[in-house]
Amino acid sequence: MADIRSYMKEKEKREKREKKQTDYKEKIARHKLASVYRVILILVLLAAFAVFLVVQYRRRTYTDYDTIATIPRESVSGATDVKLGSAILTYSKDGAHCTDSRGSVTWNQTFEIQDVILARNRGTVAIGEYNGRSIYLADSEKLLGEITTAMPVRQLSVSENGYVTAVLADTDITWINTYDSSGEMIRESRTHMDDSGYPMALSLSPNGELLLVAYVYVDAGILRTKIAFYNFGRVGENYSDGLVSSYVLTDTVVPYVGFLNDETAFSVGDNRLTIYSGGYVPEEAAGHLYDREIRSVFYGDRYIGLVFLSDNNENRYQLKVYDTESDKAKDFYFDMDYTDIFFGRDNFVIYNEAECQIMTMGGTEKFRGSFSKTVRLMAPVGNTYKYMLVTDDSIDTIQLK
Repeated sequence: MADIRSYMKEKEKREKREKKQTDYKEKIARHKLASVYRVILILVLLAAFAVFLVVQYRRRTYTDYDTIATIPRESVSGATDVKLGSAILTYSKDGAHCTDSRGSVTWNQTFEIQDVILARNRGTVAIGEYNGRSIYLADSEKLLGEITTAMPVRQLSVSENGYVTAVLADTDITWINTYDSSGEMIRESRTHMDDSGYPMALSLSPNGELLLVAYVYVDAGILRTKIAFYNFGRVGENYSDGLVSSYVLTDTVVPYVGFLNDETAFSVGDNRLTIYSGGYVPEEAAGHLYDREIRSVFYGDRYIGLVFLSDNNENRYQLKVYDTESDKAKDFYFDMDYTDIFFGRDNFVIYNEAECQIMTMGGTEKFRGSFSKTVRLMAPVGNTYKYMLVTDDSIDTIQLK
């Protein structure tokens, strides 16, 4: 009997211990779960706050700007200022020079050119003369060399790494030759109007591996344009003349082609925009038709903008923006005469020498205002609504407020 009572007491003690252990484990589990819930709540609140800040940032509009830095500069009479990478290229018939963001001249080149042909690719530029035979090559930091051609130059294109392709005029043949920065010819081709056609436009990819040429020709009385991609790398060695892909457009003239990056190219015709994708063998990725005359073409790393006269009575101009990551085009209307239009990450800027307008891709007007000086060039500085204004006597950095 004693053994039974002893057994029952031990059992009761064991059950109490087990219950205490179970209660302890449950408390630990509840504590851990409560900690997890607190962490999740904090993360949700932080995410909500971040979304709130992003929404407020996107909705924020600006009414003025502060000039946060000014660097004196001397203007050149009759010269033109353009952006070259993060620097400023100033050129005229008498020469060219490059100025960095601190106002220091990094290089200077004198020449006498009556009809300047200029090709840029990010931070590299080629400068020649229509019907001339000299091509000056430079980047934003230094002069890279001079190329001398055997025949008159009609068109130029340059890659970021210093290749130059020139359209050269012969008696009844047109040559399309490509040179490296030392002036050595690395590719030579000839074309005739009765054969492959006349090169209306051409462009080198930033890395210099692809050349895009738009040839116009007449076939059985029908006007056609051939879009041709040549690969100068190892892939092109497996194709005749390096021609890796080509497309024929009927009843279309293409006066403008370009590369947004090494893997995305486009052609602008009188009735269609075509986007091509591929860094080795480009293929058609998207096409957009229109039936009005294009006034201007602008593009960035992702967007292509075509300016038309407005299709309504309320505005003078219509800007159609094509996103290479979307099949849909966006329409924006404006009245301001423009010197240039450039694209940011999610916005675009329209400006002239007296005023500018900044719009987001969502249609929000971020800024519309006048400059305090006559502006020759406007360029972005980062992605925080900070810009560089090049005037006659200064380089100003402004911050919208």
